[in-house]
Amino acid sequence: MKKIEELIAIDFNGVVSVSKNGESIFKKAYGYADLPNKRPNQTGTRFGTASAGKAFVATGIMKLIEDGKLSLETKIGSLLDFDLKAIAKDITVRQLLNHTSGIPDYFDESVMDDYAELWAKNPSYKFRASSDLIPLFIDEKMMYAPGEKFQYNNTGYIVLALIIEKVTGIPFDKYLSEAVFAPCGMENTGYYELDRLPANCANAYIYDELNDEFYMNIFSIEAKGSGAGGCFTTADDVERFWSHFFKGAIVSKNAAKEMTSLQTGNAEEPYGYGFWLGGDDNSIPYFQGEDPGVTFMTSYDDGLFICVISNFGDDVWDIHNNLRNLT
Repeated sequence: MKKIEELIAIDFNGVVSVSKNGESIFKKAYGYADLPNKRPNQTGTRFGTASAGKAFVATGIMKLIEDGKLSLETKIGSLLDFDLKAIAKDITVRQLLNHTSGIPDYFDESVMDDYAELWAKNPSYKFRASSDLIPLFIDEKMMYAPGEKFQYNNTGYIVLALIIEKVTGIPFDKYLSEAVFAPCGMENTGYYELDRLPANCANAYIYDELNDEFYMNIFSIEAKGSGAGGCFTTADDVERFWSHFFKGAIVSKNAAKEMTSLQTGNAEEPYGYGFWLGGDDNSIPYFQGEDPGVTFMTSYDDGLFICVISNFGDDVWDIHNNLRNLT
């Protein structure tokens, strides 16, 4: 236990949780959920997770596929009822899932590194549904032909959320609550509006070097999460997700295996459907997220569960990798 403690910086803010085959090895909260009022983080605190939500969206899509409502080869032109303009109508669900669609990315991480830049001209409080982000990409040209290459793409998962809504007739987050979170007992997971957060949520903070103080991230991300990310969850709920996912409680075991097997990417960025892959043989699935003030990393390897969440943008990847090497 002491060795694990030594891997975590004294100024870390968030939660670290490690278990093996359902037995907890280490679980501890650090820092504050509400900095000015000194309300501490708890192991059951709900944290924003940024792009980690893509794993949930991908799982929801795979559930619809297994239910016969979609296929991996279904084309977006046959599903979406708004004008796609220059966006290729023959982009497939598979290509959206594995980031090979070429669809214009409203936040291209290869050329932009600060998500907050998006909201300088687009008031973040106006963005509360995946459809609200359509104007950010709909008038842009394709980045490349569908299927040509892998390039991580946030718009692709916005479109997947829109597909969920078109097929089910309900908001994508309501569908995920019913089809993904409920079967796992993830009662503390959901997509919440930042100006009306439920109880036991952590605020996220960004450091202002000029004034030597922290400020909340509420104007640096959209007001409510979308298909690209923004889900709130707890470390315990993340563990519930992994366990139920591989037991076949949400999608079949075969589907879970397919989603966490190499589907695309390159040597540096191997990817399945909604999950990144690590290890020498790309056999360790993980999902992660980073927004201003938010960092998240979790992996599941042969029963070994690791989850590191921070609401101060701390380096969760370094902690995670050190924990993997230790355990």
